[in-house]
Amino acid sequence: MKTAADRLTELAAHVFTGPLPVRVRAWDGSQAGPDDAPVITLRSPQALRRLLWQPSELGLAEAYITGDLDVEGDLARALSQAGQSVRDQPPIRPRPAALAAAALALRLGVAGPPPRRPDGRARLTGRLHSAARDRAAISHHYDLSNEFYALLLDESMAYSCAYWTRPEDPAYTLADAQRDKLELICRKLGLRAGDRLLDVGCGWGSLTIHAAREHKVRVTAVTLSRAQCNFVTERAVREGVADLVDVRLRHWRHAEGGGYDAAAAIEMGEHVGDAEYPAFAAKLHDALRPEGRLLIQQMSRGAHAPGGGAFIESYIAPDMHMRPVGRTVDLLETAGLEVRSSESLREHYATTIDAWRATLERRWGDVEDLVGETTGRVWRLYLAGASLAFSERRMGVDQILAVRPTREGTSAMPTTPTAWYTG
Repeated sequence: MKTAADRLTELAAHVFTGPLPVRVRAWDGSQAGPDDAPVITLRSPQALRRLLWQPSELGLAEAYITGDLDVEGDLARALSQAGQSVRDQPPIRPRPAALAAAALALRLGVAGPPPRRPDGRARLTGRLHSAARDRAAISHHYDLSNEFYALLLDESMAYSCAYWTRPEDPAYTLADAQRDKLELICRKLGLRAGDRLLDVGCGWGSLTIHAAREHKVRVTAVTLSRAQCNFVTERAVREGVADLVDVRLRHWRHAEGGGYDAAAAIEMGEHVGDAEYPAFAAKLHDALRPEGRLLIQQMSRGAHAPGGGAFIESYIAPDMHMRPVGRTVDLLETAGLEVRSSESLREHYATTIDAWRATLERRWGDVEDLVGETTGRVWRLYLAGASLAFSERRMGVDQILAVRPTREGTSAMPTTPTAWYTG
């Protein structure tokens, strides 16, 4: 009698032109595939049923999230190795008769109604990038649990790419790299005591608190997340900078005032939307005084999957939009800003995410207690995929420094960037 692995091998021959890109361990204990390939465990026919009803990235993701499918060892390494194996194969041959594939699926016990989807999918309604829908999208991701993010991140609560100045030093930690990133931003913005900074999409206040505490800057921090707003307000009191920090719960469109010496949007522009970005750039321009500086730290990618793909858009960051860095530069320049510097941090992000991944695995029991196993597996898959996306150059992240010139064209920018990196 043929084992489940035998029939899986026959079924895979309808899809792959070469050997299986993984070694499969089926629910009956049988195995198939190369000995040196990543090991994938199918715990029941339900894993394949998910792919039958949803033959895509999302079907695979949901099979993993539910535990119907599991991966031995490091998830990112397995995804990379399997992906490379698929890419190395000759082009897929034309599909054979559907009846043959269907018969194999029936013998495997795959046929049946569509499986129940796991919890945690974003369910947004209303007009794209309206204030109410943006608030729901932000809440879906950032209001998961302040305690969870405190577990995952470093003490600064910076949920963005760090700046690894000494990655070869074993004593140099994620907290050090995030502090170096925050200081680099403040240096690029030229912050001095008494300056006014607008922090749009302030998160849990990493830049807001650092600028106020270390540079005595007056910060207006804007967020759409009520949980973050309360957290940063309480944190400012705890850190002794409440007199310098004004936290506002509102949409970026409703950020009031002008004449700021500097403005920053640290990995917030991805949530603005494609059609809305020109207005966002204009809003930042108008918020600055002449010779005021803007720093955007923002993820980028090409036209393919500008939202990050079906899994990211469904479970992590709905309505997110990324574009090539050159397009963002063009939009900022069109708004009247002058872009003075663009620095890629792509490799820095892979290192940052790997630090978060290490914490997630080290504290897996605490993760399950806080958010449950399903959400924990969503984040394990999300971080593994994100690490690969940056290391394999499917995504980028850049710091873009711009200035609002005077009518006469003066910028008050330093002649060289030396001080940004030497202090």
